[in-house]
This record gives sequence, structure tokens and C-alpha cells, in this order.
Amino acid sequence: MTEYAKPIPVPQPESERYWEAARREELWLRSCLDCKQAYFYPRDICPNCHSRNTDWIRSSGKGTIYTFAIVHRAPHPGFGPDAPYITAIVELDDGPRIPTNIVGVDPKPENLDIGMPVQVVFEKITDEITLPKFKLA
Repeated sequence: MTEYAKPIPVPQPESERYWEAARREELWLRSCLDCKQAYFYPRDICPNCHSRNTDWIRSSGKGTIYTFAIVHRAPHPGFGPDAPYITAIVELDDGPRIPTNIVGVDPKPENLDIGMPVQVVFEKITDEITLPKFKLA
């Protein structure tokens, strides 16, 4: 594996299970047992109703593009070799929206549309961190 030159997420106690699942190429979300809402990013308190009565659910990994941008000027030197690339918010079929990258498609506006179906894929960047990204379904 080549050295990863981009910023690397730092797992926190509330998100360790999320990162462990990502290493297994599984996407897990937190879900509130009181208001029945799944949410992202992983945290112990529900952002919808502020309940601590939460649990983990396995996501299908399917969703649609909610919004996207094609980045031509990298905000960090580590992203420079990837430009242009696609950043996006994906609305998961399970409910929440997740910030991500769309991969496996030429980053041109004519190749993408809001509402296009996507499926999660995973990129191992270190032994500890595997990132969920999305490809067109």
C-alpha cells in the first residue's frame, strides 16, 4: 500500500464500531429506538429527538445522489493528484444523508444527475481506516 497523503479520519469512542465495520466493508449507522430515525455521523445522542436510546443498524449501502460537486482545485495537497474528482451527499435508502465521494465515473457534469442510484464501495487507506465511497448503481 502506498503512503496515504490525505487527511485521515480519527476514530472516536462513539464511532469505533463504525470504523470496525468499514474495515469489514460493511456500512453501519446509528438509529434511535425512540423516534425510529437512522442518522449519520455516528454518535450516542440522537440528533432528531436527543434521546440516548440508540442502537446500530446495518445499512443496505444503497441510496441516491442528493447533491454533488466536481472539485477541480484540491483543498489539500494530498487531493491534488485526484482532481478533478466528485464530492457528494448521498441520501441512503435507510434514511440519513452521508458526505462521500462518487468513484468509478468520469467527473463530468453530463455523467451525473441528482437522484441517480448509487451503491457503497470501500477504499482501504490504512490498516485501521477504510473509507466508504459510492459508485453508480
